[in-house]
Formats: sequence, structure tokens, C-alpha cells
Amino acid sequence: MTSTLFKKVDYSLSRLIHDIDNGEIGLPDIQRPFVWTAAKVRDLFDSMYKGFPVGFFLFWSYEHMTKTRQIGVDKKQHAIPRLLIVDGQQRLTSLYAVLKGKPVLTKDYRTQHIKIAFRPSDELFEVADAAIMRDPEFISDISQIWNSGKSIFKLTSEFLNRLNQAREVTPEEEEQISEAIAKLYDLQNFSFTALEISSTVDEEQVSEIFVRINSKGKQLNQADFILTLLSVFWDEGRKELEEFCRAARQPSSDGSATPFNHFIYPEPDQLLRASIGLGFKRARLKNVYSILRGKDLQTGEFSDERREEQFEILKAAHRHVLNLQNWHEFFKCLIRAGYRSSAMISSQMGLIYSYVMFLIGKIDCKMELNRLRKLIAKWYFMVSITGRYTGSPETVMERDLARLREVKDADTFAKVLEKIIEDELTNDFWNISLVNDLETSSSQSPAFYAYYAALNLLGAKVLFSDMKVSELLDPALRSNRSPIEKHHLFPKNYLKSIGITSRREINQVANYTSVEWTDNTKIADQSPAEYFPKYAQKYSEDELKQVMEWHALPQGWEQMDYFTFLEERRKLMSKVIRAGYEQLNKD
Repeated sequence: MTSTLFKKVDYSLSRLIHDIDNGEIGLPDIQRPFVWTAAKVRDLFDSMYKGFPVGFFLFWSYEHMTKTRQIGVDKKQHAIPRLLIVDGQQRLTSLYAVLKGKPVLTKDYRTQHIKIAFRPSDELFEVADAAIMRDPEFISDISQIWNSGKSIFKLTSEFLNRLNQAREVTPEEEEQISEAIAKLYDLQNFSFTALEISSTVDEEQVSEIFVRINSKGKQLNQADFILTLLSVFWDEGRKELEEFCRAARQPSSDGSATPFNHFIYPEPDQLLRASIGLGFKRARLKNVYSILRGKDLQTGEFSDERREEQFEILKAAHRHVLNLQNWHEFFKCLIRAGYRSSAMISSQMGLIYSYVMFLIGKIDCKMELNRLRKLIAKWYFMVSITGRYTGSPETVMERDLARLREVKDADTFAKVLEKIIEDELTNDFWNISLVNDLETSSSQSPAFYAYYAALNLLGAKVLFSDMKVSELLDPALRSNRSPIEKHHLFPKNYLKSIGITSRREINQVANYTSVEWTDNTKIADQSPAEYFPKYAQKYSEDELKQVMEWHALPQGWEQMDYFTFLEERRKLMSKVIRAGYEQLNKD
């Protein structure tokens, strides 16, 4: 007979809140520890009030845990929770926050109170705002119903007194309002069903259970479980990750050094991957979770001593990953590769894994910094243009890291990376694959970003302008209109006038180039044969030749059939990209 991995348990809302408040139910950070929007919390209470089903909870009884993160921000009575929340954390956190009037964490790592208002006269729930807070028709914060220490009779009496001061309330209304408030108060007895997974079930089975029973939910992954371990065995490290991510989202107000940058707002799991890549030379997190729990992968036995040893490795890598000097030195490599901001980054995974390579070169192989910058610039250019870490990132990175596990010197490190780059950027790649990649209407194309990176590397000027592309792509420039705009070489309305109406055909990246917004406005809907000769007159013969090379314009392009132009320009764009990359070898 098949054994059951879980049992069904019924809870009242008041019991769930009590167990959370006392720390018996803990939040393991398997899912993001952030509450819903206030509007979604409002809808949850409205559904419960109307008696609608609002889903079930999935708990995990995990005997190996010794402590875990709790919902809310205050200390709990119990250090060891009996159950961890796997599914339903957003609902349960929201319920707890409202019923107890406690602050919770937002996605920006800040605390806030969720205030839901209720109008008893028509049983309407709303998110409290300034107007509602002043409106006597509303209970402006329903938390006071359960959390004020007053009886429901006294609360109802106080509400009716305030309402009577604002307007006349009939006896019939008073009765209806009293019943509505009593019904709201009784939500504490709302019944929930929970499935409690046995402590014998491991994390992989928990993840599979979650996915199978909740097809709309976020699939749990090994990074989530490892972040849970940090909360359990090294909460300081987890907090450092969160603080680093929070600080990376806005510049310092006093000019002090921070993780803020123009390339990425990192998430804790991304930085965790960087630490694991540096510390263990691993990308697949499946076995790392077991290693950090102190598990011997051969015998299956757990050891506290082994766990402590592995955590020391992780802690050392963690310090290097969060080191601000390392962090910003890496971004210099991206700038050197021609990439200026997040607007040119097609894969955050590619960026993070390139950071791992930078750290291995700097920390493990002691490569001289200028040499490392040049190598990582080439590496990132290759990673970005080929989409190396977009399909099966863990598999590819695991293979890359496997080549580096025994590498301890700068020369060997360089040889390994150069060989990978050489194997990827072949003549067939430049002449065939890249040309084909440019046949797209997606402006998020890695190949198109590489074209702009190449223009930066070549010191190219914006079409019809004396400003360099790199100058106008500076992320420090902020205005109502972008200082540099994508211009349709064959304007949209002109193409429509000659019968080309497909957006995919009109918005081919080979039909785009960079111009200043003032020129983009002046050109408007003119055909290339009309506007280009006028602008070409401002250049000398040599200058015009250089401009056409930078912007991959075929000779006589303005008179070409549109589709012939696209085909020829893609080939020239590929040559520009290659020239930009080869510039990295010359520096």
C-alpha cells in the first residue's frame, strides 16, 4: 500500500494567527517573503467575508531545522517552529499582518502596515487612504476589530456614536451595521484546510508536491532552499544579502560607497549563485543544498562538523561577492566591453555568471587587474552576443566551472577562457549565425545590443551628429526624451505608403540606427532618398565613408529595395560587431 506523504488538518484563522504569533509556524523563505499588494489583501478579506473558498495551506514538518525566519518583524516566543510554510505564505502573511496590526517586509526590504477599511452599511472593503481615514462611514483599519483589546460590543457602540454625529442613523441601519461588524469580527473563526507534509519528505519531494498541486504557483528551486538554510544556520549572511540588494537599488544620499550601479538590481538568490560558483565551483544547486546541510553524498548521513566546514567555504566566498571593490571593478569590465547600462543587458544570469568568472580570476588565480579586465570584457562580450547562459544556464555554467576546478594560476585561467571564446566566436558564427540572429524585430536582441556595444568600442558617432554613441548612452543622462533614439532608416509611414505594413517587417533591427531625437523629429516620414542626401552633404567624402561603415549602410542604400537593404545591412552590422570585438584584442 502506498504511504501517504501528508495529512489533512483543519485550522481556524485564530489558531493559525496564534501559532504564527508564538513562532510555532515559521516562514522558511522558500517563497519570496513579501506580502501581496494591499488591493489583493482587500480582495482576500472580501472573499472570506462572503464565505468563498480562498485556498488551502501547505505546511512542512521539518525536524532538521533548529530555527527559522518568522512572519512579521518582532521576536517570537518559540525558537523552533513546528511547521514551515511551503504554499500559502502570501495569504497567511497578509492575514497575520491585518489581524495583528503588525508590519511586514515589502519587496524593497522595508516594513509597512497594511490597512484595510470596511464600510458596514454596504459591507464594502477598501484599501484605506487619506479620504477613507476621515470618512465616518468606514472602519478605517479593521485590525482594531481583533487587536484593540476592546469587546466587539464596545467597538460597535463607538462606531455608531461617531456615525450618528455625522448623520442620522435609523434603528434599522444600526441593526444592520451591528450585524455586519459582528460578521467581520467572526472572520477569526473562518475555517482553513492545511496539508501537513511529513518530516520524512526531503526538499526535492516538497518542491514536486508544490508544483503538482498548485499549477499556478511559482516552482520552487534549489536556490530557494539554500536561502532557507542561510536563514537557519547563518541568518547574518542572509541579512547581508538582503541589505546589499536593497542598497543596490538607489544611489547613496551622502556620497558613500554602495552597491548601486547602472547594470543590475540584484536579488539575493543571484548573489547566492555567485557565492556558490566562487566557493564550490558549482552551478547546479541540487547537490549544494545537501552539502550545506552536512550530508555525505555517498552514505546519505548528516554531520554537523561537515556542515560547518562547508558553511565556512560559503562564508568566505560570500565576503568576496559582496565586496564593493570587487563588485564595481567587475562593472568596469562591462564598460570596457562596450556595455553601458541595464538597457543593454539581455541576460542577468549571463551578468552574474560573468561576475563569478571575474572573481575566480581575481581571488583564486590572482590575475593582475588590467589583464583580468581585458579578459572578462572579451568573455562578457561573447557571453552576451551568443546568449551562452540563456537556454540551460546551470548546465552550461557547470561545464564551464568544471574546467576551472583545478585551475589555480592566471595563465591557465586565461587559456581556459580564451579557448571557450575561440570555440564560440568562429568564422561561421560571425558570417552566418550572427547575421541570422540579426533577422529579428526584437529590440531586446543580444545581437542588437552587441551592435551598440561595438559602436561604443569603435568610438562611433551618432548618425548625423558630432556626439559619440557612448556619450549619448551614458546612463547619467536623464530627460523627458531619450538623448539618443532608434530611428527607422526607412520610416514607418513611408513603408506603409509603399504597401509594407507588417510590424515585424517594419521594425526589423536592421532598419534601426541611432540618431539624436531632434534629427529623428526632422526626418519624420521622408523616404531615405529624400532625407539622406541632405544630411550627407554635411560630411566630407572621408567622413561620409566612415559614418556609413559605423552605421552599416550599404553603398546606395537610400535607393535600394527595402528587403534587399535589410539583407545587405545585416551582413554589414555583423562586420561592425566583429570589428568592435576585435578592438578588445588590440587594447
